[in-house]
Amino acid sequence: MNEYVSLLMGVVCAGVGGELFVRGAVGLGRWARIPPGIIGATVASFATSSPELSVSVNSALAGCPQIALGDVLGSNVVNVSLILGLALAISGIQCPRDSVKRDFPVALLVPVITGLLLLDGEISRLDGLLMLVMFVAWLVAVIIEARKQRSTMDAVPEKHGGWLVILTCIAGLAFLVGAGNLIVAGAKGIAISFGIDEFIIGATIVAVGTSVPELATVVIAKLRGHDEVGLGTILGSNIFNGIFIVAVAAIIHPITVAWSEVAVALVFGLVVLVCAYPSRSGLIGRRRSVLLLVLYTSYLATIIWWQAA
Repeated sequence: MNEYVSLLMGVVCAGVGGELFVRGAVGLGRWARIPPGIIGATVASFATSSPELSVSVNSALAGCPQIALGDVLGSNVVNVSLILGLALAISGIQCPRDSVKRDFPVALLVPVITGLLLLDGEISRLDGLLMLVMFVAWLVAVIIEARKQRSTMDAVPEKHGGWLVILTCIAGLAFLVGAGNLIVAGAKGIAISFGIDEFIIGATIVAVGTSVPELATVVIAKLRGHDEVGLGTILGSNIFNGIFIVAVAAIIHPITVAWSEVAVALVFGLVVLVCAYPSRSGLIGRRRSVLLLVLYTSYLATIIWWQAA
């Protein structure tokens, strides 16, 4: 019964957290004169990726950084194929021009660079430092863009002042992180009680569970008409996962893994991003949702088959 209560509480926390964070992010953007999309790509993505960061650091310290790499690559596929796919099922998303120029190319480079670094079977500490430099360069580009846009935006006074929107953001993020942990714990316990294979649990329930913060943020942002917050969260999360979290894990302990073991996640991670790339007008059409959700189903089927082979 405790697992069912945990699962229910996780769903409730996800809804509350997503609502609070989206409201706070939009309000913070107006107050600080920063586009909400940039807040989504930085504050939201970093916070919602905290479950992956925790898993990665702990596994690297325990001498098993392969777990970190697997969790990150799986989460990145889930972020785009499942979460973005569900958001697009509601309606199409208009991608901000700065995201098309800055975030999408970097997100596309993440699986390519990871694959190249793994050609020798290892992501060394030097490789980790290289990835960290790339992450810092992207973050600097985001900050420069935020400063440029801030100088052209007029301040919009918040009725309750900046302190309230900051507290709203923090409260929302706390609920989102708690939701991810509760859903993973509850769903994993239920799955084990039904005798479901542990690998399948990890590839499906845990991967989706650690992505619940992104899911709640993206869907609620979509329903509230703030597409830029949801899309920024997805792209920023993939970048944060791919070239910061993996870098930290590799610096703690070099990641040694056969390329064939991560090939499925790497290939699907690249394919789903290519399929989600916006048109020249910046629109990601609603029809893409079907393609992305089919790719997510194919990904699950492939990794289960790959494991059984």
